[in-house]
Amino acid sequence: MNKTILITASILGLISIVLGAFGAHALKELITVEAQKTFETGVRYQMYHALLLLFIGNVSNVQVKNKKILFYFVLFGVILFSGSIYGLATNSLSSFDFKTIGFITPIGGLFLIIAWGLLFVNLLKMKPKNDIF
Repeated sequence: MNKTILITASILGLISIVLGAFGAHALKELITVEAQKTFETGVRYQMYHALLLLFIGNVSNVQVKNKKILFYFVLFGVILFSGSIYGLATNSLSSFDFKTIGFITPIGGLFLIIAWGLLFVNLLKMKPKNDIF
């Protein structure tokens, strides 16, 4: 499971860099400044959660079952949250009206909040090894 989590983290990180550059350069003349900021929010949250997955994939005290749950909450959270934000920010460039599915943005956000909460609970339950404090 760790390998899957780490590979997914690297893919999400890679895509966020590509989309960030795309948003900063290619979209600059095509969408409003407000839409650009919205797009950047999607990129930023995607990168934050790529880094979170790198952490989850490397922490040894969280059980595999819990890592799997965290992985799916983060993955689907990023897809729904950042993905819908990308669509909403570039809505004027598409024939599809992304506002009709805008309700999935907060669902994705909720998945990300749940993932952080579950990680917090799992870290609280960790048994200390050799704390220096």
